[in-house]
Amino acid sequence: MSYGAFPRRPSRAFRVGKIFIGGDHPIVVQSMTNTDTADAEATAQQVAQLAKAGSELVRITVNSPEAAREVAGIRNRLDQMGCAVPLVGDFHFNGHKLLTQFPDCAEALAKYRINPGNVGAGKKRDEQFAIMIETACRYRKPVRIGVNWGSLDPALLVRMMDENAKSAEPKDAAAVTREALIVSALDNARRAEELGLGGDQIVLSCKVSGVQDLIAVYRDLAARCDYPLHLGLTEAGMGSKGIVASTAALAVLLQEGVGDTIRISLTPEPNGDRTKEVIVAQEILQTMGLRSFTPMVIACPGCGRTTSTFFQELAEQIQSYVRAQMPIWGERYHGVEDMKVAVMGCVVNGPGESKHANIGISLPGSGENPVAPVYVDGRKTVTLKGDAIAAEFQAIVDDYVQSRYAARTSEELQDQPA
Repeated sequence: MSYGAFPRRPSRAFRVGKIFIGGDHPIVVQSMTNTDTADAEATAQQVAQLAKAGSELVRITVNSPEAAREVAGIRNRLDQMGCAVPLVGDFHFNGHKLLTQFPDCAEALAKYRINPGNVGAGKKRDEQFAIMIETACRYRKPVRIGVNWGSLDPALLVRMMDENAKSAEPKDAAAVTREALIVSALDNARRAEELGLGGDQIVLSCKVSGVQDLIAVYRDLAARCDYPLHLGLTEAGMGSKGIVASTAALAVLLQEGVGDTIRISLTPEPNGDRTKEVIVAQEILQTMGLRSFTPMVIACPGCGRTTSTFFQELAEQIQSYVRAQMPIWGERYHGVEDMKVAVMGCVVNGPGESKHANIGISLPGSGENPVAPVYVDGRKTVTLKGDAIAAEFQAIVDDYVQSRYAARTSEELQDQPA
């Protein structure tokens, strides 16, 4: 780990398909579909898109008999497409019924997500929670006990608020709510272990929609258990607001070594691309130096020296190109995800930044000579001119990948996740 980040918090570890969660394993990126799970074809297609974008686990809603009936078929469709990404079933209210009535669903899922606030009330709550955990034990499935402050167990919250009111030094309501989230997660984890689920088969989450609340909750939760923790700012919002809020919260916790899996809960634009949440999650981890997923493209913001839009267009083109190529490069070459490419717009920082990257190009700014020096591993290798600069620079990137990164062996290629 680099950049002065805290050591990863020690946690238990378990396996979901080919993915390991917790321990010293890399922080896992996950996402969730927004299709109707009863539409098996649409759901399988979106799962495959999310997996191709880099989601290492994909969660699907299982909310009705019609949805549960299709889960095994979705798994089969994905297998036929060569997509081995593990599926996580998201259960609320009726999960105990669906898991028992549809054993093919229970078996096809790689992991269950249970929200203890939506399991039931009173005696039914304990019985229905037990049914879900016992099903997980029967099929040897790990479970995420996912508490959310929008659906926190009301009986627990009322009891804790009453106890707080009688305290000699009562806390504010927000602090009591945060404590109730943690108590719910830990109590239900202990209950799951009592019912036979291994402590190394449990991951916890306590999701809220406020940045400072999320940081406070997870700091406290991390200090009180060694279960793996799933991070995410729930209902983060749309566009830049959702991205900034999620980054602000998760970056603090990740820097402190807290977190084993993450999801960025972005509200997509109408008919927008669901894969954006995956890309944002990857970019948070990569820009923090915690994981590498795809070559990074460094580009200057532009100023009065760069009145032409050419460097912006080239930066966008190269960034799109390397992300599109990464599924192919990643299978064939070791370490290509660590490559850095600089696309700079003028002579002020262009040459220097280009020298720091694996490959860099310094395009001419306003009034500069219409030439673009290219640097490879810190050395100037060629100067590009004319109308074919973009195509020529892309060819240089291709050649660099093929010549500088070791090809994977046939055995390694067979071991790659689909």
